[in-house]
Amino acid sequence: MTLISRDTAVGTLNHIGIAVVSIEASLKQFQDVFGSPDAEILRSDERGIRACFIEQGETHIELLEPMRADTVIGRFIEEHGEGIHHLAFTVADLDAKAAELPSLGIPIIDGPRQGFRARIAFADSSATHGVLIELVQGHSP
Repeated sequence: MTLISRDTAVGTLNHIGIAVVSIEASLKQFQDVFGSPDAEILRSDERGIRACFIEQGETHIELLEPMRADTVIGRFIEEHGEGIHHLAFTVADLDAKAAELPSLGIPIIDGPRQGFRARIAFADSSATHGVLIELVQGHSP
C-alpha cells in the first residue's frame, strides 16, 4: 500500500527524544558544549517523567528523565542506558495517520493522546527498523 493522502503524509523531523538520568545535568552539558538556551522543565506525574525541549538552531531536542524506575523512560535507561529514545515527525492529521499505519504493518503502541505540548502517538519500533517513531500533530515543540 502506498501513501497517497496529503492528510497522512509525514512532514519534517519535529524533534529527537533523548532519555537521560538527570535533566538538569544534561541541559547544563548542552548549554556548556553547544550554547543551548535555557529550557522549561515540564512534569507528568501520570507518566512518571520530566521533560524539556531544547531549541538548538533548527533542531529541537527533548530530554526525558524518569521520575521512577517503573516508567517507559526508566525501563529504557535500565535496558539501554542514556541515549536516543525516539525520533518525532510532524503530521497534519494525527488521527488519520494513526489509523492508517496498522494497515501498513506498523502498529500504534501508544496514543493518539495529549503529550506535553501537542497530540502524539507512537509507532511500534519492531515495525520501524528498531527506531521508536513518535507522530506529532502540528508544529510543536
